Amino acid sequence: MAVRRVVPNIRSDAVQESREFYGLLGFREVMNHGWIMTLASPSGPAAQISFMADDKTAPVTPDMSIEVDDVDAAYAVMRDSGAEILHPLQDEEWGVRRFFVRDPNGRVVNVLGHR
Repeated sequence: MAVRRVVPNIRSDAVQESREFYGLLGFREVMNHGWIMTLASPSGPAAQISFMADDKTAPVTPDMSIEVDDVDAAYAVMRDSGAEILHPLQDEEWGVRRFFVRDPNGRVVNVLGHR
């Protein structure tokens, strides 16, 4: 299993203000579903940051997202290790397959793969 990118997720009710602030540093909006907005660096598209008020389908808001090349394998590893799964592995309507797991620091990690 390979990691493709890691994106911090910031819980925010100031999405517009965040877009403007991080825009001053060169970030541009690359995704906006209304409940989550992602900004990326045009010169390094894997450098991203996301802002969300609440997650659309999960019971908690993740602290970070980790995209992997095989989300099913990642889920099996985490489940078999006894890690706390907070949101089950499922396909989402916006084209990702994902699950949430709690890390040893109490952080919520959204592990995903694109379909």
